[in-house]
Amino acid sequence: MAVHHLPADRTDERPLRIAMVVPPWLSVPPPGYGGLEQVVAGLVETLVGHGHAVTVFGAGQHHGTPAHFVSTVADLQFDRLGESLPELAHLSRVRQLLDPADFDLVHDHTTIGPLVARRRTVPTVATVHGNPVGEYGDVLGDTDRGVGLVAISNTQRRANPRLPWVGTVHNAMDVRDIPHKRTTGGGPVLWLARFSPDKGPEVAIRACRAAGLPLTLAGKCNEPAERRYYEQVVAPMLDEDVDVVLNADRQETLRMLLHARCLIMPIQWEEPFGMVMVEAMATGTPVVALNRGAVPELVRPGVTGLICERADELPAALGAADRLDPAACVAHVAENFSTERMARGYEEIYRRQALTVVREPIAAR
Repeated sequence: MAVHHLPADRTDERPLRIAMVVPPWLSVPPPGYGGLEQVVAGLVETLVGHGHAVTVFGAGQHHGTPAHFVSTVADLQFDRLGESLPELAHLSRVRQLLDPADFDLVHDHTTIGPLVARRRTVPTVATVHGNPVGEYGDVLGDTDRGVGLVAISNTQRRANPRLPWVGTVHNAMDVRDIPHKRTTGGGPVLWLARFSPDKGPEVAIRACRAAGLPLTLAGKCNEPAERRYYEQVVAPMLDEDVDVVLNADRQETLRMLLHARCLIMPIQWEEPFGMVMVEAMATGTPVVALNRGAVPELVRPGVTGLICERADELPAALGAADRLDPAACVAHVAENFSTERMARGYEEIYRRQALTVVREPIAAR
């Protein structure tokens, strides 16, 4: 495939025709767990509000955005999450359904989408939602240079600076209709994640016990690995001071965030973003986290949360979290993580990619 660059001073402010490709696992927005899908839903709604023509390519029969929707398969593929074939089949069908003449660019949110983008004449922007190292880094390293990769944090981008990054755009959420508390929460500490050693639920239990504070573990527990981890590691640690909520829907999640004293994020890996921290702060709930991954990009220490270097610092931070101002948390999200700001960031990348790159597809082999 050849990639030709048009003159860099070429500008065009007309509305764009955007093909938004999402993974086949969940609906957009999701009914419960699904940070990627929640982010895409907010992005799509804002882009449509800006006058762009957006078509979402996904799975299932329903979606909740104002965009046009094209389904590649009648049923959501959530039960096959973790398998490679459903996403490959989904992307193959997208290629068959997507007429290049109808779009100015493709925005891909799938894992392996950047690899198949070289088969299209339409320029592609691909958001990297995972940690771009190891095997995933190898996949992304084979991305055609005509495909622009977008990081969701500067931390993620620094993890693999050799990739063909074209920008960084933080994830965001629509805060207009999110209720928020006006005084510090008197409820339990909340841990909200999928049950995985990367998320540190056992660290949260030990920290809350040391602080003498009740804990709610609200976790996604659908996949076999998640269930095994919960049964073998987490369940033996439970006692009356820990409540467990499995697979909560969006309304229940919001209720828990509003009621929580703080959100605890004892992550054990270099998480590239952490949307749950933004969701917590949007409700006025501060974050207590270990200093890993993108935590320092999202949380303002001493204002919207407390960042700890070691796990043994967490109990004291949990005790001090109720001194933080909920209004400061809400204002921080409104200023830095709004869907309006996210959409503007992507629009700049879209125009740069769509209007300066002319692609010729590789021949089918």
